[in-house]
Amino acid sequence: MLTQLSISNFAIVDQLDLDIESGMTVITGETGAGKSIMLDALGLATGDRADPECVRTGADRAEIHACFDLNHCPDAIKWLENKELLSDNECNFTPGHNKGRSFQSLY
Repeated sequence: MLTQLSISNFAIVDQLDLDIESGMTVITGETGAGKSIMLDALGLATGDRADPECVRTGADRAEIHACFDLNHCPDAIKWLENKELLSDNECNFTPGHNKGRSFQSLY
């Protein structure tokens, strides 16, 4: 389950920090409110390819941090343990996108 999403200098977003608690979460808003930007950022955090144009105008790099609670995902836990990417049943993805290149950190 996604528990946290932080976006910095991505598309038109300067800074966004979203903490999601257990239970059902619904994200709503009018057209142009930024729902798709959050979904695009989540996609990048989980491996989608980025276009250098995704970096906010005036910024040198964009950063996205996504945190997932894996307590109820034994197959995911096993896979991450095998890759040595798991810490306390959480896996954190932090891709960064500089103008012209991308990088990804997992911790």
